[in-house]
Formats: sequence, C-alpha cells, structure tokens
Amino acid sequence: MSGKKKPKLTKAEKAKLKQQEEERRLREEEEARIQAEREEQERLERQRKQEILDGLEAKDLERRDGELEELRSVLEKNHSAVIQYKNDVAEKSKWDKYMQCSDIPDPAVQQDINTFISLWRDDPNCNVTSVLQQCSVALQLIEELEELLRNADSLKELLRYQESLIHLQEMVYTKIVNMTAEILKGASANIDTETGNMQAVIKDENLTMCLWANLMRNHRFKCLDFEEAGMGFELTKQLAASNITVRILHTRYDHLSTLSRMTHMKMSLPSIKSPTTVEEVPPEQGEAKENQEEILEEDTDAQQQQETVEDEETPAQESEGTKNSESYVSRSSNPHPEDGDSQIQTQVETLAGTLDTILVEELSFLFSIVYFPDDPTPPPLEETIEDASVDLHVVDLIQYTPLGGVFYYELFQLPPQAVLVKGWEIQMHSDTGLQVFEYTIEKSSPTEEDDASSTLVGLSVTLPDTVVFLEAPQVARWAAAEKHWRTDGISEFSYNEEEAKISFKMESFYPFVLMQQTYANFPFQSWELRPLGQDTALFSINGALMDLSITIKGNQCMLQSEREVGLANLFDQWMSGPDLQQAMLKAGINVFVNEHTDKFVNSCGKDPLTEHTAYEQMSLFASVCAFSWSKWNAQCGAEHVIMKVCEHQGPDPAPDDSWSLYLLGAKRFQKLEITESSEDFSTDHHPDSEFHSTFMHMLQDNVSAEGISRSKESSFLFVDAVQSLLCATRPLMFC
Repeated sequence: MSGKKKPKLTKAEKAKLKQQEEERRLREEEEARIQAEREEQERLERQRKQEILDGLEAKDLERRDGELEELRSVLEKNHSAVIQYKNDVAEKSKWDKYMQCSDIPDPAVQQDINTFISLWRDDPNCNVTSVLQQCSVALQLIEELEELLRNADSLKELLRYQESLIHLQEMVYTKIVNMTAEILKGASANIDTETGNMQAVIKDENLTMCLWANLMRNHRFKCLDFEEAGMGFELTKQLAASNITVRILHTRYDHLSTLSRMTHMKMSLPSIKSPTTVEEVPPEQGEAKENQEEILEEDTDAQQQQETVEDEETPAQESEGTKNSESYVSRSSNPHPEDGDSQIQTQVETLAGTLDTILVEELSFLFSIVYFPDDPTPPPLEETIEDASVDLHVVDLIQYTPLGGVFYYELFQLPPQAVLVKGWEIQMHSDTGLQVFEYTIEKSSPTEEDDASSTLVGLSVTLPDTVVFLEAPQVARWAAAEKHWRTDGISEFSYNEEEAKISFKMESFYPFVLMQQTYANFPFQSWELRPLGQDTALFSINGALMDLSITIKGNQCMLQSEREVGLANLFDQWMSGPDLQQAMLKAGINVFVNEHTDKFVNSCGKDPLTEHTAYEQMSLFASVCAFSWSKWNAQCGAEHVIMKVCEHQGPDPAPDDSWSLYLLGAKRFQKLEITESSEDFSTDHHPDSEFHSTFMHMLQDNVSAEGISRSKESSFLFVDAVQSLLCATRPLMFC
C-alpha cells in the first residue's frame, strides 16, 4: 500500500522557509562572532593579568633578598635583646637569692638538698605549726626542682633533680601522716560535746585536713559534714561501730599525677631539624639547634658511661648501694602500705629502671610543640600510656587534667588513748605509727545482696575555689598498685552546679581527684589581636565553652573574662606570660596547645613553618594593626593561612568595613580581592596591591607612615610576649 504523497509547497511557503533558514544562519554567525570576541577579550584579560602578575612577581623577586635580609636583621636584633634580658634577669635573681642568706637550701646544690632531707627526716617534731611550715618550705623546693628539671642539660643533673624531687614529695606526705598520728593520740582529750567523738579541721595555704575519731562507736552514726572545709563523709554500719578514725586530706598540689606520668608515659625524641623561618636559618637559631644536638649527644654518651660504670661495680659497692637504699625506705614510715611507699614511689630501683623515661621526659621540655622564638619548628613527640588502650577505666592524663589537687580519703585504726590512773596519765607507746584500717565488704545475709549501696562509703566535696570547671567535673580514684587514676569503683555520682558541690560513693577508701577534659575549650570559635596603644594589645579568644581576653603590656599579661569565675589571684593580675600560662593551666582554663592537641581537636592542619612565620611577624605590628580570624582560613589549604588585618588603635573594635584579607604562604604574601562576605573563595590578589616576600613588608605597604614608625618603636619585650602568646595558643590552627 503506497503512502500518501506530501503536498507540494507553494512558492510563498518555500520563500518563507528560505528566509527562516537565512535568519538562523545569520544568527548563528552573529553568536559565533560574539563568542569569539568574548573569548578574545577574556584571553586579552588573562594575558593582561598574567603580564601584571609577571611584573609583580619579577618586582618581588628583584627585592626578595633585600626584604628577607631586612626581616632577618629585625628578628635577630629582637631575639638577641630578649636573650640578653633573660640572662640578666636570671643573674640578678641568682644574686638576690644569694644575698638573702636564706636558711632554705639551694635545690641546685646536691649537698644542701641532701642535708635538708636528712635533717628533716630525723626530726621527731610533730607539732602542727612546725610541720606545716616545713612542708611549705619543701613544696617551694619541689617547685624549684621542677623548674631545674625543665632546664637541665645533662643526664647527671636530670637524675639528681629527679631523685631529690621524689624524696621531698615522700617526706611531705610522711610528715603529714606523723602529724596526724600525734593529733589522734590525744583524741579523747578533744571530744566534741555534742557527738562524743573527736573532729577537727586543720588548714593552711597548701592543704586542708579533716579528722574524725570514732570514740563512741555508735552504729547509728551515718555521716558528718565539715562545713568550714566543704567536705563530708558517710560510713557504713560496720564502720560506725569500729575503732577507727577517718581522715580527708585535701592537698592543693598533685604529686600522684606526677608519679603516674613518670611510671606510665614513655616518650621518644625524633630527630631535630633545623628551622627555616625565612628560607634560611638565622645564625643564632642554627647555633641553638646545634647546641641542643650536642646536649643530646652528651646525654647519650653520659648514659652509656653510666651503664658501663654500673656494670663494673664490685659486689661490695652493689651491696652498699642496696643497703643505703633499704635504709632510706625503712626510715620513711609507711602507714599506708596499699599506697606504695606513702603514695610517692621512692625506691632507687624504680629510678634506675626508668632512666630512659626520665631523661626523655625532661628533655622533652626543650622541644615542646608550644613554639617560642628560638624554636619555630619543634618536632612532634610520640607518647603513649601503658595499658590505657586496654583498660578503659584507666585515666588518660593527656586527654584529662586533674584539677584542684588531691583528696586523700583514708581510714586508720584509732591509736590507743591516754588513760588516767590515780592522777597519772598513761599513754601506750607504739613504734608502728598510724595503721591503716583494712575495710572489707561483708554481707551478713542473702537479703543484703539487693542493697549494695549499704556497703559503700560516701563522700561530698565542695569544688575548690582555685579552679574553674567548664563542665561537670569527673571523679577518678587512685590505684596504688598500678600507679594510675581509675574511673571504676565510683557510683551514685551527683553534681549540684548551683552549690558547686559533688557527692558520690566508693567501694573502699581511696585518694581521688576531680578532673575535666584537657581540651574542653577547643576549638576556638573566633579570635582577635587588637592594639590598645604603643606596646599594649588585647588578645581575645572565644572558646568552645568560655570566652576570655589577655591584655599584654610590655612583657606583662593580665587575664580577664566576662564570666563570673572568681579566682582573684588569677584574673586582673599582672604577671609574665609563662607565669600566666602555668596559672591558667592549674586553674583549668586551657587555651594552650601542646603536641597532643591535634589528636583530640579538629584543626585547620596548617604548615607549622608558615604558621610560625605569621605569628613572628604579626608580633612586630601588634602595636599598629588589628588581626582577626577569617572563615576562609579553613579553605585555603595547609600551605597557606588567611587572616583579617587592618590598621587600628584604641579600645573600641575596628569598623567592619576597615578589614582586608591577607594570604600568607611560604614564599609569597599578598592582599586578597575577596572579603569576608564574598560568596566564593578566590586567591586573586587585590588590584591595588603588590606581592612581597615577607608579611612585614606586605603590612608596611598598607599602613600609614605613622604606623610604620610605631612598629619600629615596639619594645622587644612586647614583641616577644605577643609572639609567645600566639605560638602557645596557635589560633590560626585551632579556629
């Protein structure tokens, strides 16, 4: 079947189709012409921009050596001035201490510290006032020894300071126990008229001790609150009828965490690389690194020599050494055998067994990830805690920080009390000292299986006013045998935020600590460094849980916060940068970075050298320019950092329209065309700007002549303080 034939087009229809086809052809040709012109314009624009970029790069390359040399000269001048200033301060401090002619020994002199320990150990005086005064001196020596450990540069010094430190810590605990025993001997002479038992509170700046002697042995007794001390306890019926005494000792220092770190942390130092702050190593930095390498080599040689000497010791020498060691341990009474040498391990074999750990731990202070001017690219440290990955109840002292000291919740046997016989007071004498009362859980009937809490002992503690808890505190108990903190064995925990008080129960009597996550205030939400005047600036951080600001004036810093946190000894007080950092860490206000921070906190992952270069040169203009965070910093890659900058001065915030964005890299610094409110990220340079090989010269191009003059007049102490603070917090990395 044939299809229908298509109707023939008329002459008019053919003409119309021809006209439409011609119009389409002309339109396509026009579009092609326009597209070609557009592409040509874009090519010419790219060519023009490339010519501009080539010109800027050529200009930058031409003046590169001069800019790097000028920056190097400025940095070296400031660095030399800082080193000279610190040396002068150290010499003056040493001279002032010498001129004081104090009875307190110099912990750096082995003979002096040994004499102090020996005389104090043999001193039978248990008077409360005297013991507390001596403990205060010992704690001061411990702090000085910790500082000496951080600055020790030989294996011999490390071992000497470490051993003295541990012996002093043990002596402090032992003397407090002996003082406690002396007080409890007279418990019957100090009976509370209302309860018939003895209760007492002893306080000084370093500790608070609450004592309760169960003279009545009333099984109805349940709990007691020491209101003036903010601590209380709860006993079981079994204990209420026993011949016991309860002691809650709160020490504002924490020697147990130090012991735990020494016992379980193993560090390894990687190879030390020379820094390159501005392409080449400044001479003084190269010398510093060479000196550090020499120190490590000397320590290794010294360690090998020490091992050789030990291997060659005669049996008589070994016997004598063991005898001396046993003599020391036996002289130091151990009233709490479960805690292992009065909570502080002092056995000489432990020191020898952890020789490498001690050396590496203390030398690691020299290469902390917290950057300082003379060490811009410290290598990371590898650190692990034994068994922490296996036992989930073991506290990781990297992830968590104990705060407010240690609470020793202890149970002792009540010493024999004096009796009056025909006008004579008879007191039984014992050489055993204060004895631990062994508490074991006993269930008298199967029905008590359902009431597990009846066998637990309770505690209530008002949070120390010397620390800030950004979150509800967590509790960990001390495991003496393993020498670490644990979170098991603790139940019925409650936290009253309004009263700042916690309560909980434990299976037995243990020392315990309150702790919070070390990096709870990370990452930062924003930050800003704003000049207030010549050699004065305000560094503000909006943390994850707490906002704060630090005013920098010269080489002094002052912490401030809008949050009501108390701590009159910390806030609004001028102190040096390192002192402020230590005080903030002890108070639980951590905005400082260490080698472990990036394991627990999300970061921008910046190149350390580029980041340090930024801090180094920002500090030079801290009296002139305001610097702030930028949302684009997280999108520009690891090899670059981006921040907002504007010339500003005064207490008021900089206007929003005054900020400009700057891109900082390893070799090039440029001002960006985009703003903080731009929709898309771009690295196109600002059309009215040039490239520079240093951030310092980039800033000089964009500030007034007066600003340049102020930057050159900045005190080296102020520059160092700002740089140290920026390097310690690393806002470009953790915001």
